[in-house]
Amino acid sequence: MAKNGNISSELSRELSLFHITMMGIGMMIGAGVFLGVGNAIYHAGPGGVVLTFALNGLIAVFTAMSYAELSSAIPRAGGAYNFARIGFGRSTSFVAGWMEWFASSVAGSAYAITFSIYVLRYVKGLGLLGPLADHLYISEKVLAVLIAIIFIYINYRGASETGKIGAIITLGQTLFLLLIGVVGVYVAFKDPSRLQNFQPFMPKGWGRLLVTMGFTYVAFEGFEVIAQAGDEAINPKQNLPKAMLYSVFVVTITYVLVSIATVLAVKAGSSGIDRPVWEWIGQHRERGFGEAIGRLMPYANLLLTLAVIFAATSALNATIFSATRASYALGRDHMLPPILAKVSRKRKTPWVALLATGVIIIFVVVFLDTMDVASSASIMFLFLFFLVNVCVIRIRNNMADELEYGFMMPFFPFLPLIAILCQTLLAINLHSVSRAAWIIGPSWIIAGMAIYHFYSKSRATATEDEIQVIEDQITLNGEDEAYRIMVAVANPKNALDLVKNTYKLAGAKNARVDLIHMVPVPEQVPLQDADRYMLEGKEAIVEMMLYLEPLFPVNTSIRYCRNIARGIVSGVREKKIDLMIMGWHGYTRKREFSFGSTVDPIIERSPCRIAIFRDCGNRKFHRILVPIAGGPNCGFALEVASILIEAEPDSEVSTLIEILHIQNRSVAFNLDDFLEMHKNRLQRSTDFFQSKTIVADNVLETILRESALFDLIVIGATQEPFIHQFLRPSIPEMVAQKSRKPVVMVKDVLGLRSVLKRWF
Repeated sequence: MAKNGNISSELSRELSLFHITMMGIGMMIGAGVFLGVGNAIYHAGPGGVVLTFALNGLIAVFTAMSYAELSSAIPRAGGAYNFARIGFGRSTSFVAGWMEWFASSVAGSAYAITFSIYVLRYVKGLGLLGPLADHLYISEKVLAVLIAIIFIYINYRGASETGKIGAIITLGQTLFLLLIGVVGVYVAFKDPSRLQNFQPFMPKGWGRLLVTMGFTYVAFEGFEVIAQAGDEAINPKQNLPKAMLYSVFVVTITYVLVSIATVLAVKAGSSGIDRPVWEWIGQHRERGFGEAIGRLMPYANLLLTLAVIFAATSALNATIFSATRASYALGRDHMLPPILAKVSRKRKTPWVALLATGVIIIFVVVFLDTMDVASSASIMFLFLFFLVNVCVIRIRNNMADELEYGFMMPFFPFLPLIAILCQTLLAINLHSVSRAAWIIGPSWIIAGMAIYHFYSKSRATATEDEIQVIEDQITLNGEDEAYRIMVAVANPKNALDLVKNTYKLAGAKNARVDLIHMVPVPEQVPLQDADRYMLEGKEAIVEMMLYLEPLFPVNTSIRYCRNIARGIVSGVREKKIDLMIMGWHGYTRKREFSFGSTVDPIIERSPCRIAIFRDCGNRKFHRILVPIAGGPNCGFALEVASILIEAEPDSEVSTLIEILHIQNRSVAFNLDDFLEMHKNRLQRSTDFFQSKTIVADNVLETILRESALFDLIVIGATQEPFIHQFLRPSIPEMVAQKSRKPVVMVKDVLGLRSVLKRWF
């Protein structure tokens, strides 16, 4: 049961792969293609219209893959809202859901008006409109409101009714359009002279493609509605990705065939054609598609009207479904009033969210300029697609080991990066089509941000995917610009092992210290009971504070997250940490991890420097071995060694840091150049350093053999992703696993690469 006495908010799983595929196709094949073909021919010519739809289809596939991957891993109603919440947190997710609700609702009003315009014009052409012909504008508004109410009621009947009726309508409209495409190809086969209509192929130059792709991309908005069916689809992890990719493929093929048929429909030199065919079609602009197809076959006008009716109603049906689920998700998580998540006991549909969506649709139909507001919906869809492509990169990198994927895109991350670039260009290009879009769209977003700040921020409920701060104590005397060291504390024993080395590193850097403990809560325990598992972590933090707080500003944070590594990396980003210190207790038996399910992801994902201590404890190190191979972490390894070494003049043990260079290939190494490059980082005189070069084929055995005379090994981590290490473990990993000596493995920051890791 839902909280506060509301009816249970669980939705019923009744939508098959066929139903949700038809839902996506139905939303994509709306008014866009009918209005866009003629305009595309006008701006880019006969070849340009075909390339416009083909290339837009390709861009849509890239974004559909991002949606497919995320939907397979997070199959819940809400779509981009859920993806943004997991990827970036509550504020970004609210804006995503807020935009999606508005964009889908206004798109629905546009489809209702499209239906009304085409039906009344056809009836008027038959002479059956009567006195209503004198009040055509009002009649169009009234009919649009009526058709919107009908489909709002259909959605109220339940997901099964919505899916079945939508599937039938969509199947009909798709068959009509495919028939037009097939007839066009058949006509050209019978009369090859019509192929001359494609000459010249690009009469206004290739640069016009960006313009036509910009204003026709709206015809490919719709596959994202499938993500909203996550709570109602059968076998969502498999069927949601399939439905998205199938729908984009079917729609792209349909659009390309229809655009070809439009160009081939008119015979050059026929009655009324006194110019090149593409110019004649283009001069009719948005009516060019209808004028051309009207010459293609008998009863073409009737066929075209039926196709538009089917397209507009199926798209209306799908957008109502999508907008309702977006607002339902916002209410479910208390981002908006929770009454929006109230579900009908009998119909299992979110009827309050549906009613709110219906109010927006009808308001737009009656009062607003649909074309400008529809452009605003389009620009926000592009913003959403941009955000989802960013989310898929961030979530794959931060949570791949937590989620169970039903589909993972190939060529990651290149496809979402290409889509991000293309969507940015198309959104900018929309300015030339509708300036109002760049006023209405951002205004709606700003309004949403205000609602989040004053209402949602304090009321939103936590989800299992979020990182929860249980306790956060900040020392006021810490300098904001100070070097920041974070220590991951697990238990009192682990804490005492890290104290001495943390003291050395913090003292050398004059640093502020942040102690973080991630509460290890079992999967079956609910989030609200996390505080029952935090006692050991609090004891560990107190132990470290007893030693460190008298000397350094110390902040503490106790947090909860199902995945400890993600929680720590998030803390590193949030607190702008310069160096992360962790302990490691030995080799893990889990094959998928080299050092463990916590340490591995932190090494790979953290944007700061990292020092991982194994078996170092409360020891003194007089002789330290630093194996190097010229990699980017060697300088930091040398710096850490110069901080950790104990230089005691009265000690019988000589103080030495040996730089071991094992030459198993033709790599030139010069110690003097190396020390000169890193001299500003060293805490000791170069008198403490010596170098040794050994020519050997087996690097691991050589390091282990040479380490016998040393107290500690400091080695740089590999830069290879851990998927490569799983196939072929790196030298630093094997040294850390096999050496009987204490080991410190370090990773340095790598400029742009580390900056990108802060975001992705």
